[in-house]
Amino acid sequence: LDHRHAREDPRELKRPHEPVPDDPIRPQPLDAAAIESYGTAVGGGEEDPFNDFWRRFFGNPQPRGPQRQRSLGSGFIIDGDGSILTNNHVVENASKIVVKLSDDQEYEAKVIGRDQKTDIAIIKINATTSLPAAGLGDSDKLEVGEWVVAIGNPFGLDSTVTSGIVSAKGRHIGQGPYDNFIQTDASINPGNSGGPLINLRGELVGINTAIIGPGGGNVGIGFAVPINMARSVMLQLVAYGE
Repeated sequence: LDHRHAREDPRELKRPHEPVPDDPIRPQPLDAAAIESYGTAVGGGEEDPFNDFWRRFFGNPQPRGPQRQRSLGSGFIIDGDGSILTNNHVVENASKIVVKLSDDQEYEAKVIGRDQKTDIAIIKINATTSLPAAGLGDSDKLEVGEWVVAIGNPFGLDSTVTSGIVSAKGRHIGQGPYDNFIQTDASINPGNSGGPLINLRGELVGINTAIIGPGGGNVGIGFAVPINMARSVMLQLVAYGE
């Protein structure tokens, strides 16, 4: 099981800005879900949080062999019925998925559909009440230099909010046939994958997906799937599961 919550890229890839509006974003109504996925994997992978422990005390990563693995990611509610949009690599091959909302309620989720090429997945929880859904914006209207906010679950720190600007649009980073990312310097770290990128009007404009960083941490170069691309894929995933 290889969940790359904020994908690394060994390459080393300014930032104008626009005035902050009089009524800045208030992200509280947007429920960014913390996602934990569980699966069986060969132990000692690079994403294993205990590798430093094994190296420090035993000189090597965790012994190889089948291991129970927990992976962290993010997502956001797109329908009051409990449908949640996230990245495919957050839930791929998971045998169990647990979603924690901002009110600390936890739900087991099932995969409705996922698409590896666009790295998009929809999962669903059975909530007892109708849930607040994110309002989808128009990513085509984003401007380079426009302020954006990323919300997610970096390193297990749920509902973390960071801000930055759109550094570039239509960025190609060698991730497949649908390589068309929003680049941002809003801080994105492992665990942020699948979380929302929103503009200062509170509209969802992207899905935080990947980073470029030599050690897997944030260096101010992150990438999000444009929500306009995700919108068409979402409809197909709900209807056909793929």
